[in-house]
Amino acid sequence: MSKSTEDDVAFIRALAQLLRDSDLTEIEVEREYGEDDEMKVRLSRAAPQVVHAAPAPQIVHAPAPAPAAQPAVPPAPAPQADAGPHPGTVASPMVGTVYLASEPGSAPFVQVGDTVTEGQTLLIIEAMKTMNQIPAPRAGKVVKVLVANAEPVEFGAPLMIIE
Repeated sequence: MSKSTEDDVAFIRALAQLLRDSDLTEIEVEREYGEDDEMKVRLSRAAPQVVHAAPAPQIVHAPAPAPAAQPAVPPAPAPQADAGPHPGTVASPMVGTVYLASEPGSAPFVQVGDTVTEGQTLLIIEAMKTMNQIPAPRAGKVVKVLVANAEPVEFGAPLMIIE
């Protein structure tokens, strides 16, 4: 923290108020005051849970089923989720809305199968009315796009995979 702790506390309180007053779920700020003096703040809150009321089940009397001639086939196992994050995953550096193209109707910046260079624009994330170009962190081939156009994303959400 800086030399003026009271100013830092006031700043953190202002960020917390901004988080409460807005639709944001997370704010992250890094301030550097000098060579050996910096402050990193990350505030987050859980998104509100939406509970949907289900209609009461209806009771229907059905005739007893006929005995099965063959044993039941067990259901196919559910597909296994990846054991961990893919090493080529490009994560969202911010909260916002993803746009895969520079404007509606134009070609996307990249598609599956494209070869990209480090620093090449992959997509845009709009945050607080600002369009932020997201560059490729490394050169490689785009093997999967994990977001849809105009989809909201959270900080750290996987955007695409580059191998």
